[in-house]
Parts: sequence; structure tokens; C-alpha cells
Amino acid sequence: MYRWLGVGLLLLAIGSGTEALRAQEMTLELDPANTRIEFTLGATLHNVHGTFKLKSGTIQFNPSTGSASGMVIVDATTGDSGNEGRDRKMHKEILESQRYPEITFAPSKISGKVALEGDSSVQVDGIIRLHGTEHPLTLTLPVQAKGNTLSAQTHLVIPYVAWGLKNPSTFLLHVSDKVEVDITAAGKVPPMQPKPADDH
Repeated sequence: MYRWLGVGLLLLAIGSGTEALRAQEMTLELDPANTRIEFTLGATLHNVHGTFKLKSGTIQFNPSTGSASGMVIVDATTGDSGNEGRDRKMHKEILESQRYPEITFAPSKISGKVALEGDSSVQVDGIIRLHGTEHPLTLTLPVQAKGNTLSAQTHLVIPYVAWGLKNPSTFLLHVSDKVEVDITAAGKVPPMQPKPADDH
């Protein structure tokens, strides 16, 4: 009898530990209205600056294990540098945004601890899909937490030519084969809903 009681207590402890891990799983819903994606492309005459818009973003992560999932979707058709002719060429010849209307990032791992309040820094590993091809990407994110709101900034350099996109350089105008991207993102972590009581 005591042996079975001991086994029961062990299973209860394991179950409680599993519940504790599950309780640490968090979901971050990014807010497109409060997320800004800016790009800078070096050129011989002057740098080209522009923006893209976030379509949606949901990231699930477990601070205890570092596992992550979800999808961040950027609307490729919203690329805007403020020059109609240049943007027409960008969408038609470089991004081919009618054929590839989305740029996505799928996180798989988070390294570092997200503070529940105040500042912290994490690295996020995942896969970016651009122009129909996938590439591993690691983002370094300074994170600020206040209540259930999280905000983060990151800077990355995308070697778009090495990734198979065309270089828009001409005989008179030389353009960098890499584009710099600065992202300021904000979102909310919804409060966890209590699990319904088990009637059995």
C-alpha cells in the first residue's frame, strides 16, 4: 500500500511540474499599428530610406525551456521609399511582391530571460522567408516590459543579393547588395486564463 502511495505522490509531483512548465508558456501578440519597420539601402548619390508595414505577428514562447513558435508576417506590397518610380521597380523587379506578397519570420528558439518587468535582452533564432526562399536568422532584441505590454528593437542586415534577389544598380548608380533594417515592435501578452476545474 505504501509503495503505491509513493508512486501516486511521484506521479502527482511530475504532473504538477508539467503544469508549472505549461503555466510559463506565453503568447505575444504584436500590434501592427505600433510596430515600425524601416530600411536603409546605400547608394552612390544618397542612401534610400523607406518603410514596410507589419501585417500580423504572434509568438508563443516558454521562458523556462527557450522553445518558441508562431509567425511574424510583413506585407511586402507596402514597401515605400517615397519615390513612385523607384518603388514600382522595387516591387516589380526586385521583390516581385505580387508573386511574393509576404515576408515572414518563424521563431524557433529564444535565448536569454525575458524580465516580467523592466529591461532585458534576448536572442531569437528562426527562419526568414523572403522572395520564396528560407534563410536562418538570429535577432538580438533589447526588450522592455511594462504590465502586459512588451516592446523591442532590433537591427539587422539582409544580404538580399546573396539571397537571390536582383541588384537594382545601373551603369551610373551603384546600390549596396545589402539592406539594413531597423524594427521597433510592440505588443501585448494576454493574461493567462485559468484552466477549468476537472470534475473527475
